[in-house]
Amino acid sequence: MAAYLYRLARLAFRRRKAVLLVWLVLLALAGFGAATASTATSSSFSLPGTESQRALDLLEQRFPGSHADGATARVVLKSPAHTRITDEAQQSAVRSMVTDLRAGSPQVADVSDPYRTGAVSKDASTAYVTVGYDVAAPQITDGTRDALTEAGEHARHDGLTVEIGGDALAVAPEPGAGEIIGVVVAGVVLAVTFGSLIAAGLPLVTAVIGVGIGIGSITALGSLLDLGSTTSTLAMMIGLAVGIDYALFIVSRYRHERAEGRGGEEAVGRAVGTAGSAVVFAGLTVVIALAGLSVVGIPLLTKMGLAAAGTVVVAVLIALTLIPALLGFAGDRITGRKRKHGAPVRSEPNAGMRWAHFVLRRPVHVLVVGVLGLAVLALPAASLQLGLPDDGAQPTGTTQRKAYDLISDNFGAGVNGPLLVVVEGDSAAADETATSLRSVPGTAAVSAPTSNGAGNASVITVVPTDRPSSESTERLVQQIRDRSPENVSVTGTTALNIDFSQKMTSALMPYLALVVGLAFLLLMVVFRSVLVPLKAALGFLMSVGAALGAVVAVFQWGWLGSVFGVEQTGPVVSMMPIFMVGVVFGLAMDYEVFLVTRMREAHVHGEQPRQAIVTGFRHGARVVTAAAVIMIAVFAGFIGSGEPMIKMIGFGLAVAVFFDAFVVRMAIVPAVLALLGRKAWWLPRRLESVLPDIDVEGAALAPAGAPGPVFIPQATHQEPGIPEQQPVAS
Repeated sequence: MAAYLYRLARLAFRRRKAVLLVWLVLLALAGFGAATASTATSSSFSLPGTESQRALDLLEQRFPGSHADGATARVVLKSPAHTRITDEAQQSAVRSMVTDLRAGSPQVADVSDPYRTGAVSKDASTAYVTVGYDVAAPQITDGTRDALTEAGEHARHDGLTVEIGGDALAVAPEPGAGEIIGVVVAGVVLAVTFGSLIAAGLPLVTAVIGVGIGIGSITALGSLLDLGSTTSTLAMMIGLAVGIDYALFIVSRYRHERAEGRGGEEAVGRAVGTAGSAVVFAGLTVVIALAGLSVVGIPLLTKMGLAAAGTVVVAVLIALTLIPALLGFAGDRITGRKRKHGAPVRSEPNAGMRWAHFVLRRPVHVLVVGVLGLAVLALPAASLQLGLPDDGAQPTGTTQRKAYDLISDNFGAGVNGPLLVVVEGDSAAADETATSLRSVPGTAAVSAPTSNGAGNASVITVVPTDRPSSESTERLVQQIRDRSPENVSVTGTTALNIDFSQKMTSALMPYLALVVGLAFLLLMVVFRSVLVPLKAALGFLMSVGAALGAVVAVFQWGWLGSVFGVEQTGPVVSMMPIFMVGVVFGLAMDYEVFLVTRMREAHVHGEQPRQAIVTGFRHGARVVTAAAVIMIAVFAGFIGSGEPMIKMIGFGLAVAVFFDAFVVRMAIVPAVLALLGRKAWWLPRRLESVLPDIDVEGAALAPAGAPGPVFIPQATHQEPGIPEQQPVAS
């Protein structure tokens, strides 16, 4: 592989104008497609194989036109002080608003009259109007939302307090200042790392081009493939992180090759042949992790994973072709300082070498402290509760949260998430079911059954006593299902969320086994070792466990919640563990592959195992540190999002990268390799004969005529823990 990538990079370097033109054309085409495509606000949501989805499908069959899966809005109205919502003047204002809502949009299916449905509080201070739509929340147009808010404004002019909740108001999270700050931090880190604005700007430019192509393609195909805003957000998050990292790896190796005295074309060929090989396999691990989301069996996650994986593929291709082309345009300016061509490379100890020496002298201490520290941080994960956020998790200043609180205070928290119980059978069966439901613990109210025209199915509304995302509501749903015969099923938004959480939980272990198993085989091919991939996988599991513990402590327990803008604690978003496993595993392998391939490269060229660790840190620690800081900054930028799920994912990924980069890869990995010695690179002979030799280390490039380092094999005897002999530049 190294030889192929070497030739590819040199071709891109020579044909840099054509390569740059091709990528700019692709960016323009993606932008044009996105600009001319019809808007797709979000992907449709379904849960194949769950009781909730079967009940929704049954409702569509037995109650044609009921739009059971349609969006809803809850308009909460509170009368002025010393008045009642039942006063004539207030009733007139409420009914006027109901009329406005019915005429406001063709997407409106029905609007309830609170005085007929009994949606008036006991003290007659508050009422709520339920608006049903004939389309799901992702298909609600901006015009429909505007009509909803305008009707509320008219009621406010009549003196009422009006707040609006429900999924009809859900909109795609807009990029905020946090994401921009993350990119700015990335630029600063790159400038400090390289000491050159050109070298710092190149990874940012290529990452933006890659993300632009990825997001543009997703937007252009959004309506056709039912992709949406959340898909774009994930693709942008992952695309920025890996795009910057991959460019950083290659530019750093290119500068090293130039420092060794090689010309531009030879240096770029060797940089891509070695670091580029690491990028290819690091990218493959990310793609495996993201594409593996399809095993969960939820179409929305499958599409999100495949779309984000496509963005990673674009980032890898850009790293292998566009970066060599841009390096050709940059010329000697990429080094940031003038260097005498062919001058020997200074090998004074840097921070990475000093840290490696420290670990080699105390490998047991470093290993114990690192493992125990991550284990303690992972303890809160034992209390992990999964769920999906509702309007109660919104910031307190939003109208959705105010509407949620008004309903909770005046009608009970369960009114925010009623259950729909579907009964197949005649009215007698429905009446019997309703009577049975009233005796289930956790039930606040049970409506009279509503039958369809054929009289063979009925719907019963059940109001829980607790909020939709509570454990007691989950127990209520489970008890109803356990007590009811086969002709009775539970659905509704709350039940769908519960089924979604259970489906994610049951899929976690198979997904983890698939991703870790495939990546283990891939890394075994890369490193030609059994223990190194095993160590990489175990280290990843420790970092993910610690990150999940931090998420539970902040978002579920509320520790330091005010620091991260957590206004309402609750269960961890159901998809959080799956996303963290998938995304962090792929990204963590970036550090593993880049750092350890430098060690293996040195070992292949004759260095002793302990000396190879020092060499790997000498060349890789600075780059891995910069890459981790950049990734943390990019992910942390999403913590400022007003969307609870995006905030939690941003925080979880940021802390996971921190633990994995600075505790696992920079501390535990060298400690384990130091203790293993030559055994770290052990591979059974049968496996060695079966596994393909892909030459990630660039051994095939050694005979090239350009000047380069000549590695002198180490003597067998050396002082334990303090390697002394360094590679000598020719």
